[in-house]
Amino acid sequence: MIELRTPAEIEAMRPAGRFVAETLATLRDETKVGTNLLAIDRRTHELIRRAGAESCYIDYHPSFGASAFGKVICTSVNDAVLHGLPHDYALRDGDLVSLDLAVSIDGWVADSAISFVVGTPREEDLALIDTTERALAAAIQVAVVGNRIGDISSAIAQVAHGAGYSINTDFGGHGVGRVMHGDPHVANDGKPGRGFPLRAGLVVALEPWFLETTDELVTDPDGWTLRSADGSRGAHSEHTVAITEAGPIVLTDRSFLGVD
Repeated sequence: MIELRTPAEIEAMRPAGRFVAETLATLRDETKVGTNLLAIDRRTHELIRRAGAESCYIDYHPSFGASAFGKVICTSVNDAVLHGLPHDYALRDGDLVSLDLAVSIDGWVADSAISFVVGTPREEDLALIDTTERALAAAIQVAVVGNRIGDISSAIAQVAHGAGYSINTDFGGHGVGRVMHGDPHVANDGKPGRGFPLRAGLVVALEPWFLETTDELVTDPDGWTLRSADGSRGAHSEHTVAITEAGPIVLTDRSFLGVD
């Protein structure tokens, strides 16, 4: 069921959005060559407890997951792009890292993801990350009253295809509110003018993610981590966005921190 939020409810979602934004910025600053993925999870857990927030992941067990996730943040590295289950791995020079975080504060959820390189970057990785960020910006720009879900999907796809990447539509954006994953589904490819009409009060997580040379995924033995089928690298960018009569509000915006 698609739910629309009142202006007061959207305001009530701001603390969760701000916390997610601040936490991802902190984690990016602190994550270096040699940082262990389990240390990232522990640090995130510490920040969540300190803020009185609740993890949306630790008990999460959807049909596509082998078991309850058991951690509080997704840490995907290199050819892993989604749902990366933190494990005992120390980051190496040049690793491409994607962090995906969703928390609830006072019963309202915010969800966001960032990708970055630790140490010496490859130009191909920077281009891939930049494409996900440009696709996200394009999606937010058309997330306005009067457009449709297909306009968002099409905007994402145009950026991806323009950069030469193919698109997997198995996983994409989604409604956000009292729960992390709700209706509507927002695919990363679609036709403009199609799908659910965008109305004031709709809150969605928009999340372009692309793989360098494939659109096929395989699942790790951990039952969660999704990797490219051909070993090529992936990147993921995501924001929680409220659609209002005055235009889109990016609830997980990090610009107030002086970062992108």
